[in-house]
Amino acid sequence: MVGREDPYGHYARLRELGPVLRDADGTLIVTRFAECQSVSRDHKLGKMPVELLPHLGLADWAEHPALYGYFTSLLGINPPDHTRLRRLVSSGFTGRRVQELRPATTRMIDNMIETMAAAGAADFVSAFAFPLPCNVISELLGVPEADRAQFQHLVQDWSAVLDEITPEVLLKADPAAQAVRDYLGELAAERRRHPRGDLMSAMVEHEEAGDRLTSDELLTMAGLLFAAGFETTTNLLSNGLAALLDHPGQRDALLADPAAAVEELLRFDSPVQNIDRTVLEPSTVAGVSLEPGQRIVAYTGAANRDPRRFTDPDRLDLRRADNASLSFGGGMHYCLGAPMARLEAQIAFPRLFERLPGLRRTEGAARRNSLTIRGFDALPVSTR
Repeated sequence: MVGREDPYGHYARLRELGPVLRDADGTLIVTRFAECQSVSRDHKLGKMPVELLPHLGLADWAEHPALYGYFTSLLGINPPDHTRLRRLVSSGFTGRRVQELRPATTRMIDNMIETMAAAGAADFVSAFAFPLPCNVISELLGVPEADRAQFQHLVQDWSAVLDEITPEVLLKADPAAQAVRDYLGELAAERRRHPRGDLMSAMVEHEEAGDRLTSDELLTMAGLLFAAGFETTTNLLSNGLAALLDHPGQRDALLADPAAAVEELLRFDSPVQNIDRTVLEPSTVAGVSLEPGQRIVAYTGAANRDPRRFTDPDRLDLRRADNASLSFGGGMHYCLGAPMARLEAQIAFPRLFERLPGLRRTEGAARRNSLTIRGFDALPVSTR
């Protein structure tokens, strides 16, 4: 647990051992920026084909709604299906479409800040970092405001499979995934009858065009936006706030250039710490041959602190000019929701400090027990 609480010292030791390491089970590990970037962009590396899942003890994966929704979504598939589906849904995440969400996102942020201010104290995760992206995704898809609250607990239970897959996790994740899918099925049916200007209506239009998007793919895609789409933003917000509260001298830089500040916060404490790939075709990384079927893990959280790439990488510097990180991955699997995550953080952090000048951490913070997702289960704060 210590390494998960603060993994960066451990990463530093791994980086110095060499560009490519081999774990006891044969998995290859890379921790330096150049090699992690190469892994993220190499089209000969991809997601584990479902044919290999039985070898991991997941022969019945398709019978579990939580796993089916993951392994058949953009998070778990390879070209050509990945290319086709990403192209169909990417119109919902263009710069113009995301900017259209700015007024609604700002209203949500202001309302949450007012609630926190009135209470005087709050758990930032449950009061702000978790509900904000859930509400923004709901706005994008066209989920009515009155229906949104239910998704917070459902998504939390479902997305637990991103950390680990155990019978205990699936006991909650499967019914949660099915409940989300059932709701989205009803919403899709409503949009077939009465289209609107939301993303669900656009996906229904693709479905009705024929072989471009099947009904099953539509529901899987919409479910992905809930189950995985919020994770990066929730943890960007909680990690970012913790860093800002621990470095109060950085706030002027935050207010001067929120966009640059968010990029540095992403680099400094990445919401996603590693990406997992399976070798699909023979390739190489740092001169090491990669054979089909081999597993390789790129620790992007370590790469973001690599002194070969960043000067004084363990220092938070919101004025850092060169801070392009690997926090959203790279290549064909670059995070589809990155523009939306950036928008939410760029609006949220300045408004939090402008409206809550006394904002500070209090006792009781708890980090998530995960090697992949870095964030907080709880981040108590005082607003006075």
